[in-house]
Amino acid sequence: MKLNVNPIIKLIARGEHQQQDFKYCINDSRKIAKTLSAFANTDGGRLLIGVKDNGNIKGVQSEEEVYMVEAAANIYSKPKIKFTTKDWNVDGKMVLEIMVEKSAKKPHFAENEQHEWIAYIRKDDENIIANPVLLKKWKLEKNKKGLYFKYDEPRRILIEYLNSNETITLSKYSKIAQISRAQAENILAELLFIDCLIGHFEINPVGYTLNKNFDFDKIS
Repeated sequence: MKLNVNPIIKLIARGEHQQQDFKYCINDSRKIAKTLSAFANTDGGRLLIGVKDNGNIKGVQSEEEVYMVEAAANIYSKPKIKFTTKDWNVDGKMVLEIMVEKSAKKPHFAENEQHEWIAYIRKDDENIIANPVLLKKWKLEKNKKGLYFKYDEPRRILIEYLNSNETITLSKYSKIAQISRAQAENILAELLFIDCLIGHFEINPVGYTLNKNFDFDKIS
């Protein structure tokens, strides 16, 4: 005989990952804004409130928790983040599901305790700060005029370096090309935008590698 398993149990069994996060409870809307920002700026995701990190269900008072999420999405996020909610009853314990779609309005910034506005991305089960290069890449994506790409000496130096080395950091690139940090950020952002580079934002400092599938005849 096949037993009907509550769908939320199946979701929880998958654990935390790039599109799923657990929260035991909400005591700070700013922390929730950080997760909402990461989901909206990456691939979207699901926040399950009332679930411990190990998957054990504690349950919540959904009305109070929704109020805290609304504050996170509308007050501590800029621009505001849209979300939907769903209540799940598991043996008398309520789990609140918050769903966030991947946003076309990224970057979304979250306000921290120091009143700083920071954008995050989601990598595996972690929320990571979006660095200036990624922010500039997102800005290019919004530019309806497109991108004028010039294959000049600083760009040639970068490509040639990465043909001989697996990865490069912003500081290293700025140094070997003898250009300012801001110039290096702009060039890295451009190459990310055209898919010439891959950014490894989960490591510190962030590393950039060549996209082996990119047609380099386009820029040479």
